[in-house]
Amino acid sequence: MKFVVEKEIFEKIPDLCFGVVMAEGITNNINCAEIHNILSEAINNTALRLDGTKVKESSEIIPYREAFRSLGINPNKYMCSIEALFTRIAKGKGMPFINPVVDLGNAISLKYTLPIGAHDLKNAYSDICVRFSCPGDTFLPFGESIEETPKEKEVVYAVGNQIRTRRWTWRQSEHGKIEADSSVVFFPIDGFADFNKEKVMAARDELASLLERFFSCDLKTGFVDAEHPDMELF
Repeated sequence: MKFVVEKEIFEKIPDLCFGVVMAEGITNNINCAEIHNILSEAINNTALRLDGTKVKESSEIIPYREAFRSLGINPNKYMCSIEALFTRIAKGKGMPFINPVVDLGNAISLKYTLPIGAHDLKNAYSDICVRFSCPGDTFLPFGESIEETPKEKEVVYAVGNQIRTRRWTWRQSEHGKIEADSSVVFFPIDGFADFNKEKVMAARDELASLLERFFSCDLKTGFVDAEHPDMELF
C-alpha cells in the first residue's frame, strides 16, 4: 500500500508537503496516564499561547487559510483541523480525551501547530490518496450511519471511493476512525515546504519516537512533496 498525492493537488499548492508516520502492531486499548499528561500539557501550553490573540490571524494559521482558499474552500466556514483545535481551546472548551493514539497525535499537533490525521488502515483495500473527489465517492461523517456524496473537485483523503477526510484537513470519516482495536495507523502531517517544513519533520520524528516508546510498534517514516509524490507504507 502507498500514500499518494496526485499531481493536480501540487498544481494548486506547489509547496505542499507531508510528513508521514506509519505504525503497525499498536495496542490501543491501554490506559496510559503519561499520554494523558502529555496532551494536558499541550492543551495548557496552547491556551497560554493563545491568550489575547485571534486564532485566524496567527502567523502559523494564515498559510492554511490561504491554502484552503487556493483549493476553493472557504476557511471561515470550514476550518483546517489545527485551526479548529486552537479555536476550541481559545474559547475555553479544552479538548476531549479519546484514546491513547488519538490523544498522542493531538498533543503533537498542538505542540507544533500542524494538522495531523490518524487513519486506521487495517481493512484498507487500496492506496490512500490525496486527490480531488470524483463520481462514486462517499463519505460517512463521525457518529452517522448515512453516507454523504461530496461535490466533485473537493480535495480529499481517500481509499478507493471511500473518503477518509473531506476538504483536505477539515473532517475525518467513520471509515478509518481510530478505535480501541486499531493496530495499523497512518499519520499524515500536512505542511508547506517553504514555511514550516522543519516543524513537519520535527513533529514526524517526535511522534514516531513516542509511538515506539508507548506502543513498541513497527514504524516507518517518510516525506512526500511535489518532487516525491508517493511513498510505500507497507
